[in-house]
Amino acid sequence: MHFVFISSLVPVAAPASGYDIANRVIADAIRMLGHQVSVVGFLQPGQQPAPEGRTRLLGELEVTNARVGKWQKAMWLRDAFVHGEPVSVAKMHAVPAGDVRAALSGLEPFDGLILNSVQLPGAFHDIFSAYPHAFVAHNAEAKTAAANAAGSGTPVARMLYRRDARLLGRLEAKLCAAARHVFTLSDADRADLQLGESRHVTTLPLVTSVAPPEAPAIEPAGDTAVHDVGLIGSWGWTANRAGLDWFLQQVVPLLPKDFTIAVAGGLGAIPPDVPGNVRFLGRVPDARAFVRSCRVVPLVSRTGTGVQLKSIETFELGLPAVATENALRGIAVIPENCMHADNPAGFADALLAQVERARTGDDLRLDGRTFHARQLDGLKAGLQRGLAEVVDHG
Repeated sequence: MHFVFISSLVPVAAPASGYDIANRVIADAIRMLGHQVSVVGFLQPGQQPAPEGRTRLLGELEVTNARVGKWQKAMWLRDAFVHGEPVSVAKMHAVPAGDVRAALSGLEPFDGLILNSVQLPGAFHDIFSAYPHAFVAHNAEAKTAAANAAGSGTPVARMLYRRDARLLGRLEAKLCAAARHVFTLSDADRADLQLGESRHVTTLPLVTSVAPPEAPAIEPAGDTAVHDVGLIGSWGWTANRAGLDWFLQQVVPLLPKDFTIAVAGGLGAIPPDVPGNVRFLGRVPDARAFVRSCRVVPLVSRTGTGVQLKSIETFELGLPAVATENALRGIAVIPENCMHADNPAGFADALLAQVERARTGDDLRLDGRTFHARQLDGLKAGLQRGLAEVVDHG
């Protein structure tokens, strides 16, 4: 079968963000099932399209608010009100509808579409709805926007987020109702989208790459870690920063002063006041080398929807972790070396227990290939089941 993957941002050769990683993995997994996958969407500046399959680019488009100036943000806001759409959807009108139709016609014949997230599918749903299709809900977007509204510091931002939440709720309901099959990335999102137990909905387990991770490296005898715990992420995102702030403000004060804590990744704001045992490293050249240099990885997500790909990557690497409940969404089988805690005292106690074992020489790592294989098998099975409904004309 030939499917066309419709996405605001096309799968790229070197995915880094969670959205890019999920896009690439879903497209690659469909190809592993023996299907042909072509792509329509925008390319983020500085990226290269993934080499597999045919790609019809609608142009280059920077969609990240932090990377554009005030003028572009104002134009996006104007377009959102002109079209009566959420801001993220209005960004897609950088091209006219005719360009979208031309891109699709250039890929014919095909058997169906895979509408990936709300942005591009929502902007041009009148075009895409004419074809049999599935919808991939990466997040419960309306819920996320409502949470952003609740945490906004100004009345204007709160009003805009509430507007987005209202419009996203309507759009998500429309996209889910029109699709022959809906894929979510967590059972929690399935509930938030009010999809119930419909057989036309599948929750997809994710991996960070369809290629299996490397076998665990043979480490020198003894404890060679650089940091007791290490966190890495894009902390400029509201949901990510909420988890980091919770950890720094409520968990760190409960830890001993000799407990070394490293935070890697862009903060997007002035670093908070923290004790001297916390170091901010900024962007690191090798994310996997960094987390491997830590005895334990705290997974601190507190808000947000979808799935936490940092959690999945930690488990694929076989690293010991302590995780909040929200950090584990979308993961059915939790590795044995991950402890779960949701309150600050319990989280601190779990970190102390894990780090103490590592300091005394216990090797807490697992072979992450087992976790990866289980997730990938589930992903392919879920896609196979849902795509069969897209092409079933009965």
